[in-house]
Amino acid sequence: MTTNRSLRSVAELVVIVAAALFFALAIQAYAVKPYVIPSESMLPTLHVGQRLLVDRFSHRIGGDPKIGDVTVFMPPAGADNAADQCGAPGEGPSNDGGASRRSCSKPTAAVGGKAFVKRVVGLPGDVISVAGGHVVRNGQRAREPFAASCGGGPECDLQPIIVPAGHYFLMGDNRGDSDDSRYWGPVPRSQIIGKAVVTYWPPDRLGGI
Repeated sequence: MTTNRSLRSVAELVVIVAAALFFALAIQAYAVKPYVIPSESMLPTLHVGQRLLVDRFSHRIGGDPKIGDVTVFMPPAGADNAADQCGAPGEGPSNDGGASRRSCSKPTAAVGGKAFVKRVVGLPGDVISVAGGHVVRNGQRAREPFAASCGGGPECDLQPIIVPAGHYFLMGDNRGDSDDSRYWGPVPRSQIIGKAVVTYWPPDRLGGI
């Protein structure tokens, strides 16, 4: 009798643990997933090693990214190896001898190997340029109190491009030290994982994003 009760208790425990693992994995796959900030590209908003939770669910049911969203996404191939690759031949962040340089208007066709975290600064159909490190969207300079100074490098002034349909232009808040859409182009909607909604580690930086 005691043996049967012990076996039932073990079986119940196994079922509970299995169910908990299933729901935890399901939540990560479809609703909320944790990510770690790997670089200084989002300073001063997010710091290296800071951990955040990303809302994947709203994008899965049709919600689109919005201007100002801090977003986790898979970048175009070439972004994760500093190759600065564009999808359109002859394009790229090369200086043309003028005061500004060209940005990429199209990404490479393939997908990069690791997730990035950047901020949405341009929507499909927007005309995007950069002046002094600040985004100029459809002819109007964006209000960006979160952006760090660009520092005057060649990436601080970029000629206008039109963001293609179904794509988003993403930039880091640390404008002088961010590998982003200025180098490898807009990001397809299909490669955007979700919006970062809260940071939970370290404890002294707990809060919404």
